Amino acid sequence: MTIRIAMWSGPRNISTAMMRSFSSRADCAVCDEPFYGAFLKDTGEPHAMADEVMADMDCDWQSVAAALRGPVPGGKSVWYQKHMSHHMEGPISVDDFPDHTHVFLIRDPDLMVASYRHKNELVDARQLGFERLVEYHRRVSEMLGRPAPVVDGNAILADPAGKLAALCETIGIEWDPAMLGWAKGAHPDDGIWGRHWYNAVWNSEGFGPPTLQSGLTDFEQRIADACRSSYDALRRHCI
Repeated sequence: MTIRIAMWSGPRNISTAMMRSFSSRADCAVCDEPFYGAFLKDTGEPHAMADEVMADMDCDWQSVAAALRGPVPGGKSVWYQKHMSHHMEGPISVDDFPDHTHVFLIRDPDLMVASYRHKNELVDARQLGFERLVEYHRRVSEMLGRPAPVVDGNAILADPAGKLAALCETIGIEWDPAMLGWAKGAHPDDGIWGRHWYNAVWNSEGFGPPTLQSGLTDFEQRIADACRSSYDALRRHCI
């Protein structure tokens, strides 16, 4: 039986560390933000390395979606697909993956904003993807007839073994302690944008401590506050 995990997150969460954790499983293939190129092509968002990313990726929404529903790389039994909710600006949505196991990774918006400002210009709350996370969670929950699973990044950092074991049980795979560590440096499945965004993970060998609060400007705080109700709504469903 093949299990395809669609992990939906906003930016500047522990999404790359989670991808690295699942890549440490012998039974698991991973892929990194497969719709990023299509997002950049359709929106023209001024992200770092945008031209290089689009040149390196399949930028067609339909063919990317078809690949994600197709054969699992390496014939593995688990396929962890790391997705950014704010990338989903085209004709593909969570509804196009009815056979996937959908999980929602959240982080306190104050912490997301504090991290995001170091990597890209922060203009509005839309960039953090919370509204679409709430929308997708509602749609998946309706399909399941129960709340879709949610995990909080800081809770995982506080108790990696406990929270990851609970996540594995929820999605129907065995807990593997190998998920607690990985080799330093880039991973073969990292997107080419890793050299701009992934310095912390590339310098790590496992999950770090929970992130502490840092000060925000008034403008940054308004953006974080605009996401607070969405974060709280999702946090109620954390496993």
